[in-house]
Parts: sequence; C-alpha cells; structure tokens
Amino acid sequence: MVKVRIRAGRGKGFIWVDSDASKWTGEQYKEIQAARKSSTGDRMVSSGRGTGRRKLSDIPEPKKRPEYKGTITSGRGTGKRKTK
Repeated sequence: MVKVRIRAGRGKGFIWVDSDASKWTGEQYKEIQAARKSSTGDRMVSSGRGTGRRKLSDIPEPKKRPEYKGTITSGRGTGKRKTK
C-alpha cells in the first residue's frame, strides 16, 4: 500500500497513513485512536499551544454526538425543516 501524508493540527504537522481513506475517517479511525491511547500508558502530551502538559491517560474519552430533535434552518435562516 502507498502511504499518504495528511495535514494535522493547524496545518503545520502531518501524519502518514495508508492510502485507504476509511482508515483515517469515521468509526474505524476512532477505534485506532482508542487503541493507540490505551497502549501508551502514562506518556505526557503537550496541550494549550504547547504551554501545558498532561498525562495522555487523564484526557477524557470523546463523547458521542447527541441526537438532535427539532428543526434545522437552512440558507439565511429563512427555510426550516424537521429532522427525521
């Protein structure tokens, strides 16, 4: 497989991934991130533009996106539709 360079953060950094797009998007990537996070142990990572440090194990797990029930506006706020 071919490796692809993908920009990360604010465009300064990058990561190398396989050419299969499904490996760095969606649910499969979240599983890879969780496995990578659990395998690192007490590694320190920088946060807050590099001014702070914290343990990777202390960072909370990401929350699931809540289901939205209501109306969604479109355009300039003139159109509305109910969610399914």
